[in-house]
Amino acid sequence: MSKDSWIKGKTCMITGANTGIGKETARQIAALGAQVIMVCRNQEKGEQAKEEIIQTTDNQDIELLICDLASLKDVKRFTEEFLQTHANLHVLINNAGVFHMKRTTTQDGYESTFAVNYLAHYYLTELLLPLLKRSFPSRIINLSSNIHRTFKIKMKDPLLEKGYMGQLAYSNSKTAMVLFTNKLVRELEGTKVAVNSVNPGHVKTQMTTFGLSKWFRKIADIIPTRSIEQSAKTSVYAASSNDIAGITGKYFTDCKESKTAKMTKDTKNQDFLWELSKKLVTEALAKQD
Repeated sequence: MSKDSWIKGKTCMITGANTGIGKETARQIAALGAQVIMVCRNQEKGEQAKEEIIQTTDNQDIELLICDLASLKDVKRFTEEFLQTHANLHVLINNAGVFHMKRTTTQDGYESTFAVNYLAHYYLTELLLPLLKRSFPSRIINLSSNIHRTFKIKMKDPLLEKGYMGQLAYSNSKTAMVLFTNKLVRELEGTKVAVNSVNPGHVKTQMTTFGLSKWFRKIADIIPTRSIEQSAKTSVYAASSNDIAGITGKYFTDCKESKTAKMTKDTKNQDFLWELSKKLVTEALAKQD
């Protein structure tokens, strides 16, 4: 990617930026001369990743901020503090993700994979939208996965209170990110905020290998994998390329537009998830007041 890309000098926030694809995305974007806001849960790991990025890119304009995406209350606290101290936000990359073979819940009482991978990003984006609109032209990039085309999301039970399976939970969250992208495009019509989703491809990271059963590890071993550097390129492309200025509502794989599951294009599904998300956030925050 050329250093004269659109993102040079812009402010870019990346969730889950201390490890895996998020860290490499932050590194590549820092190398392009952007101001990078690393949003991480762990202070120590975040500081280490920040120093590595500074050393490898010679970009000193890297900031580490702490937020636990497993808590909607903390997402609210984080964004309120961010909005008080930052005047611009040109790019938001909703990258952070988890994968659990066994069903776990967040402190809000929601299934963890859906809550962290999708719901927290829904709420984070909602709270940051006014700033993104003021910082136009701006871009939102939502991390998805082609797994969403294999497993059918249970729209009536996205939290998988019945029949939990790790792969299905992950697919639910990644399908939700595409539905969210498509709904946001409709909501942001007439603004200069572009919203796209990306498929980084299969890469072996801590998230995709930790806790997997032996049989699933064997299956994962035969799926073509990419390096972390390759997997981050599509997010970087969507965030920084001059070629897609103003392009919105697309799903990119290998820096090219690709297809999503048919059900993600259904506006009824988009609207259902949007209303459900608002309800879940409202109920979680009400419990903590």
